[in-house]
Amino acid sequence: MNDPKALEIVMQIFQFIFQEGVHKDLNEIYEFFAFDVKLPYFIHSSITGKETWAYSKNFEKYITMDELQERETEFGSVLPHQTIHSLDELFTLWKKINYVTTERAYDSENVLKSDLIYRSFNVYHSTNISDSKNIVFCNGLTECEYLLASSRSYRCMSSIRCDDSVDVTSSYAVICSNKISNSFFIQDCANLNDCMFCSHISNQRYCICNMQMEKEEYEMIRKAVVSWLLSF
Repeated sequence: MNDPKALEIVMQIFQFIFQEGVHKDLNEIYEFFAFDVKLPYFIHSSITGKETWAYSKNFEKYITMDELQERETEFGSVLPHQTIHSLDELFTLWKKINYVTTERAYDSENVLKSDLIYRSFNVYHSTNISDSKNIVFCNGLTECEYLLASSRSYRCMSSIRCDDSVDVTSSYAVICSNKISNSFFIQDCANLNDCMFCSHISNQRYCICNMQMEKEEYEMIRKAVVSWLLSF
């Protein structure tokens, strides 16, 4: 994984949702879409000083997974016995060995600037990702593919800003919803297809602001909304 590959994934997501791409770099994508997603922090390893990424920056010392494995191979993980005479000595010993591991990626491939990644592939600057692939700027996903700037969602595909939702496909800005496809700006809904700016409704198609539209009218307004969204 590298920056060009991450941008390629982002462009594919835009094609899935809007049927067109955008001419922006990763920093612009992050600032517009992922500005409020809790992502790994940039820090430095306490062992080598190298750049690394961690879910939290509230600890004193950090060690990358690679550095930890090298240390365990060279020195082992169990220290020789030492008599502890006081709590001060205990706390000193604890501080000496207490490193927080960074860039944790288990059974995963092509992961960059990420932490707490499980059984996933092609993950960029994300955290708490499981059984997913092609993920950029996300937090808390399970069994998702091609997601950008999304959080706490399950079985979602080809979407941007999908939060606290399940089974969302080719959609933008979906919150606390289930079974949504080809839709924009959806809040607390279920079983919607081709809808925009809807809240608290279910089992609908071609709705805007909870109002039923004709297909032609819906598609005309959708085109204007897409142009507006891509003008950032």
